[in-house]
Amino acid sequence: MKNTPLDSASHKILAELQINGRISSNELAEKVGMSASPCWRRQKELEDNGYIVRYTALVDRRKLGLSVCCLAHISLARHAEGVVDNFEETMRLRPEVVECYETTGNADYLVKVIVPDMEAYHDFLHNVLVKLNGVSQVNTSVALREVKYETALPL
Repeated sequence: MKNTPLDSASHKILAELQINGRISSNELAEKVGMSASPCWRRQKELEDNGYIVRYTALVDRRKLGLSVCCLAHISLARHAEGVVDNFEETMRLRPEVVECYETTGNADYLVKVIVPDMEAYHDFLHNVLVKLNGVSQVNTSVALREVKYETALPL
C-alpha cells in the first residue's frame, strides 16, 4: 500500500478522518460504505504505512490568548556546516514556532509564529532569531485576519 495510488475506499476513509478524527470505527465504516472490520483494517494499514501520521485536536488559539500570527521570512548569511542544522533544530524546539519551511525565492525559510502579542514576538525576534548564528535578515508579515485556515488535505 505504501507509495502506491490509494483506492477510492482509502480516500474516503482519509477524507472522513480529516473531518473527524474521533469518529468511531462503526460510524466511519457506515460513512464510507464498508463493513466495520474491513474498514478498521484499512484504517490500520493507512496508519502503519504512514498515510495517517497522527491524530490531534484543533484548538482555537484565540481562546488561549494567542492572538498574533507572524510569518517570518528568514535569510541565512551562510550555509556553513552546522548553521542550517542549528537553525532548523532551534525552530523545531521553539513552542511558538508552529510551522517552518525551507523555501525558494528571496528568503531561505518561512516560519509561522503564534504568540499572545507583539511584545512576545519582539522578544522571540530579538532574543532568539537574530541571535542565531548565520541569520542575516528577518522580514516579518503580521496576519491581520485569517481568511482561510484548513488542515484537511485536498483528496
